[in-house]
Amino acid sequence: MKLDMGRAWNEGTAMIGANRQMVAVMAGVFFFLPYLAMALLMPQVLAGQAEMMGDPADMQAAVDAIVALYADNWWAFLFVAVAQIIGTIALLVLLGDNTRPTVGEALQRGARGFLSYLGAQLLFAVGLGLLIGIPAALALAAGSNTAFVLVIFLAIVVAIYCAVKISLVGPAIAIDGLLNPIAILARSWRLTKGNSLRLAVFFLLLLVAIGVVAVVVTLVFGLVFAAMGSEAEMIGNGVVASFVNAVFAVIFLAVLAAVHRQLAGSGSE
Repeated sequence: MKLDMGRAWNEGTAMIGANRQMVAVMAGVFFFLPYLAMALLMPQVLAGQAEMMGDPADMQAAVDAIVALYADNWWAFLFVAVAQIIGTIALLVLLGDNTRPTVGEALQRGARGFLSYLGAQLLFAVGLGLLIGIPAALALAAGSNTAFVLVIFLAIVVAIYCAVKISLVGPAIAIDGLLNPIAILARSWRLTKGNSLRLAVFFLLLLVAIGVVAVVVTLVFGLVFAAMGSEAEMIGNGVVASFVNAVFAVIFLAVLAAVHRQLAGSGSE
């Protein structure tokens, strides 16, 4: 089945509308509040990330700063990552499961699928690392800069392709009920067969569209908050950034659920 991008978008937004109250609660708990807590309680973390992104002059210093940032605040990043993984699966359950599960049931399935999601992602990371790392190491050992650059270019292409192929890992856990990491990866790989390019274009368009809106909203409110003082600016920017993060997560997950429904053959015409 060929992916219909317009249909996927329409079904995704319809899922949000049909479950808006439960989706709002889940997005607030798992995506808005953790990000807001980090922004307000540890503003140096987000500020440090922004500064490193904006000053690439000294790459080694930037790498050292990133390592130190994560070493000092690993527990906060771990908390946010765990919350967002569980929230991702639970939201996909609410959006894509036609049995109309309750919030409690969705949370239980989100917690149960946490290790499966983590295992699938780790397997993918290890496999991709070996696939890319071995040719890169051989090119370096051969002393050929041309070969190394070519390997890096191919590695980027392969990484994007593989990322698209496993993009339905979340729905495979939340909607299909799979818990075996290998079976999860295989399911996502099969569902995306023949639609990899379409999915890549669709995800790119979605990211660009949402990203542009997010940047505009952040800049506009940022100017308003800046005129109200440093404390108001910190709180206001944290709230806006957290809200944008939650909205982006909801839209993207709804689209994933719609794509899964369509490619799995369970969607309505």
